[in-house]
Amino acid sequence: MSQQQDRAETRRAKVEAMRADDQREAVRGRNLKISLTVIGAFVVVLGAFLAAGTLRSQTGTSAVAAGDSQLVRADSHRLQTAPDGKVTLVEFLDFECEACKAYFPVVEQLRKEYAGKVTFVARYFPIAGHFNAERAARAVEAAAKQGKFEAMYQRMYESQTQWAEKQVPADEVFRGYAKEFGLDMAAWNKAYDDPATLARVKKDSADGQALGVQGTPTFFLNGQKIEPKSNDEFKAAIDAALAK
Repeated sequence: MSQQQDRAETRRAKVEAMRADDQREAVRGRNLKISLTVIGAFVVVLGAFLAAGTLRSQTGTSAVAAGDSQLVRADSHRLQTAPDGKVTLVEFLDFECEACKAYFPVVEQLRKEYAGKVTFVARYFPIAGHFNAERAARAVEAAAKQGKFEAMYQRMYESQTQWAEKQVPADEVFRGYAKEFGLDMAAWNKAYDDPATLARVKKDSADGQALGVQGTPTFFLNGQKIEPKSNDEFKAAIDAALAK
């Protein structure tokens, strides 16, 4: 091969090398642009998430009146009250929840065993996927306005299989319970349909969400979330709280 041909080959090799470098730079540029776009999008989403969390936190804090807490408010329903106020068990519940129904007799037994020693508080937390859960809570709250919270609370669990897990409104079923208890039906009907009653139920749910409640039943013993799997575990936790 002549020197002239050698020089031509050398020039072609340099040109090819320069083209390859340009292509690599272009690819790196595109990859960098994509990476920055993804990171930027992530930052935007993260910022929105944090902002939403801050807003929820601020809203929840501002909604708590002086002397109240998100665990127990002045208008929270107390099934029974211990004079010394040393130990309080709070349950966030859903009347259509099968697990809540399973825990119901356990809680009733504990109420008997710890009468005068432990305050038991019931908070509404109807699950969106339960068709009649919110209606049941409204029915109980409407009865509570006539001093029949506990009676309607108990009836909901005792009769759960009759109205739960159905995509049919149970208004008439609940109205029948109110009649059985001898309530003023005009007043009960008005309360049942009153937006303020639903707002009262939703306030309990909002408190539960702020406390991290995700399902029912969820129990808090003196402010600490507990997950007892049996009556014995429940009693052990309560006895420990009483012993402090």
